Amino acid sequence: MGKSTTAPDAQKRIEQLRTEIRRHDYLYYVKDRPEISDAEYDRLFRDLSNLEAAYPELVTPDSPTQRVGAPPLEELKKVRHEKPMLSLDSVTDQEDVLAFDKRVRRELAKELGREPDDIQYTVEPKYDGLSVELVYERGLFVRGATRGDGITGEDVTVNLRTLRSLPLQLQTDADPPAHLVVRGEVYMRLDDFQALNRRITERGEEAFANPRNAASGSLRQLDSKITAERPLVVTCYETMAQSGSLPLAHWDELEALARWGLPVPFQRRLCRTIEDVVAFHREIEPERDRLPFEIDGIVVKVARRDWQVALGEKSRSPRWAIAYKFTPRKEITQVQDIVVSVGRTGTLTPLALLKPVEVGGVTISRATLHNADEVARKDIRVGDTVKVERAGDVIPAISERVPVPDEEREPPFTMPDACPVCGSAVAREGAYYYCSGQAACPAQLKGALEHFASKQALNIDGLGRKTVAQLVERGLVKDLADLYALTKEQILTLEGFADRSASLLTDAVEKSKQASLERFLMGLGIRQVGQHIARVLARRFGTLEAIMQADRETFERVHEIGPEIASSLVSYFGEARNRLVIQRLLQLGLRIEAPAEQGHRTARRLEGKTFVFTGGLERCSRDEAKRLAEVLGGRAVSSVSKRTDYVVAGKDPGSKLDEAKRLGVTVLTEEEFRKLIEAT
Repeated sequence: MGKSTTAPDAQKRIEQLRTEIRRHDYLYYVKDRPEISDAEYDRLFRDLSNLEAAYPELVTPDSPTQRVGAPPLEELKKVRHEKPMLSLDSVTDQEDVLAFDKRVRRELAKELGREPDDIQYTVEPKYDGLSVELVYERGLFVRGATRGDGITGEDVTVNLRTLRSLPLQLQTDADPPAHLVVRGEVYMRLDDFQALNRRITERGEEAFANPRNAASGSLRQLDSKITAERPLVVTCYETMAQSGSLPLAHWDELEALARWGLPVPFQRRLCRTIEDVVAFHREIEPERDRLPFEIDGIVVKVARRDWQVALGEKSRSPRWAIAYKFTPRKEITQVQDIVVSVGRTGTLTPLALLKPVEVGGVTISRATLHNADEVARKDIRVGDTVKVERAGDVIPAISERVPVPDEEREPPFTMPDACPVCGSAVAREGAYYYCSGQAACPAQLKGALEHFASKQALNIDGLGRKTVAQLVERGLVKDLADLYALTKEQILTLEGFADRSASLLTDAVEKSKQASLERFLMGLGIRQVGQHIARVLARRFGTLEAIMQADRETFERVHEIGPEIASSLVSYFGEARNRLVIQRLLQLGLRIEAPAEQGHRTARRLEGKTFVFTGGLERCSRDEAKRLAEVLGGRAVSSVSKRTDYVVAGKDPGSKLDEAKRLGVTVLTEEEFRKLIEAT
């Protein structure tokens, strides 16, 4: 059909095709009941694509053709959830599930003033994927975000649009609400995961470790065309908000979501007693290996919504739901070697290289040993026979050694004295070992550069993760000092840079050469030295030279610096490679400003006062508010105690506010805090 067709006729045919394709998408991806062949579906899709190409003004965001992906994004923007996306408390024993039921009954009796009627529970599989928030307005999908920290997530709307199982338009004949916010899980079916890994391996790329990692990495792509090529699906399991009243029971809520065309768990069940919940768990656990996707347990929810509200929530999890996990899968294999991996923060982690073994449908060839103390406790050595499990059904780990009669074992494993990547001295912090050559270690370089350029440190605008990765991978930056030797011509060779953006980055690097001592100390990324300790060091010592010359005893005499921080400082500045990087930074023009002299005593009027900040502030970020308090001599801490002077409560303050009230700590609004710091 070409331009000879009139626009009204084209509009009518386009709507017919969209309706038909949406129906077949629903039957295929949600109901698993296709009615037409792939070839017939492709013909319908091709007809729609051709019509929309001829009449581009008729293309709408909810059209099935818009699932192919959009132009790449510069970054994933942060979005605040309409309602906090809480996590679940997990249990693995039947006794804990029965205890949950008793606790629910006790709390409801307290809230209702009477013993509750029989408590029913809704149970459904606990999908092993990535949690997402989905927002619909007037039946159209308008926004999707990852869970993030539960309050704020990443906007992945363009990527979610590529998922065939996610309706871009709800079924209007089922009368969906004008505003609907749904929580779901994005995951990958096992057969699709294996096929994807096969394609990746054939291209010479590293395969994904498991379906969950594959789903997470695919959904968080900056290029949605890549996401569109990945076989992701979504299942919805909770209404977070909607216009009008919510259903009275969770079961009815799921039924409503299904009527509106959203995919919901098909293994769900309404249990009349907690014993029925245990029976469902016992029934589905052996079936997990026959399911087409990964689950690691079941989710148990109080069925009545009004009782959910009565039970309420803790700071991070609801009191009316739990995750009843399955027993982790275990298999037996042999440790072929033990190597040490250096992470982005310099932590040394022992890894067991295993004779490949399949655990829960995934081939595992290495497993974390966590730390040296854990290796010693389990007494794991090269050549040992061991049991391997997927902890939480995700991370491969060795659960125990399997003794073999008359075996001759290798010597016990010991951590190296020098970093296996850069040769710097290895230092210890509690149970963990780390490379002391933080500013000079290639394994830590990307993370060190990102931290050095962050807003709290040198604040080099434009030096984000993608740019840092290119600089390191192309060998343009081998340590922190190399940043100040970069030329505009070198930056122009990077992907995504043109003349103006290259000029902006070189200007930002040049501007960062004038840095305060506390920001510079923060930027070095010394273990346990954050903004507050960097500020304490700058005020106490005044110059970088004085800090570099101080010994452990000198550091420990400073208020707020204990043995661990002192040890970290001595290790860092005692490493020759770090001192060389600092010397090069100064030679390349970095100028470090000494802290300003303290003003009149009134400028320190909050001396000795401790503050806890909770919830979102409107006029500034919490980091900025902490800095305002500290400039006036106050101290910002993370937890509330009897010694806390003030708790500053913003929007959605959480459990810290409850604790402050319980302890009788003074609570300030953001406006009251402003008046306090602005007082003369």
